[in-house]
Amino acid sequence: MTKQYIYSDQSSLWGGSEVIGFGTEDFYIKEIERELSNDIIVKNHYSKKFYNGTYIHLGLFVNGEIKGVLQYGYAMNPASGGSVVEGTEKDQYLELDRMWIADNVGEYPESRAISYSLKYIRKRFPKIKWIQSFADERCGGFGIVYQACSFDYYGEHLNMFWELDGETFHNSIMTSEKAGKRGYNLLNNPSNKDRIIKHELRQFRYIKFLDQRWKKKCLHKERPYPKHYNEL
Repeated sequence: MTKQYIYSDQSSLWGGSEVIGFGTEDFYIKEIERELSNDIIVKNHYSKKFYNGTYIHLGLFVNGEIKGVLQYGYAMNPASGGSVVEGTEKDQYLELDRMWIADNVGEYPESRAISYSLKYIRKRFPKIKWIQSFADERCGGFGIVYQACSFDYYGEHLNMFWELDGETFHNSIMTSEKAGKRGYNLLNNPSNKDRIIKHELRQFRYIKFLDQRWKKKCLHKERPYPKHYNEL
């Protein structure tokens, strides 16, 4: 089935229609409203919360029904791009901040959805030079979906998370009230002290260079893919 770009029905100020998605007739990604995107993430993603720094919201549609969401946007520290790839401004890179895809929607839906979203971003946002994403041990597989999409791998690091009543919070929320008022108040409430569970999880850094010329500017060392759990 032919893969193609999806365009808006309305013409832009420059005369042509804007691209709003990419895929095939029965499996495609397309821009959706932020509110709908966030609602789906809160209801289905393992984190049970969305990240305010996202600004590209894509729905995955299978046979016309929405079956997933991909959210791209800023890193937790938007200005940190230059410490990963030298010379990067905050509007030249993205992070894949959230992704949820329903079960039983065909073969390899995650890698297909990511691949289609990259096609869309490359055309719709030509200023973006690279995309970063992290896999952690809560997901399993060491980021095998990024490996399937030919992301480059740049090593792992430990990160601390805190769990309370089934909800997980990044350690930055514990130390910075600005990071999220609700989470900060929950985790620093003395009455919750004995119920908080501390987790130290490995996170695996993957980068996809949309402009291969920027790969040589990366300040991290590229490494062989980590093996899937079942291969250890």
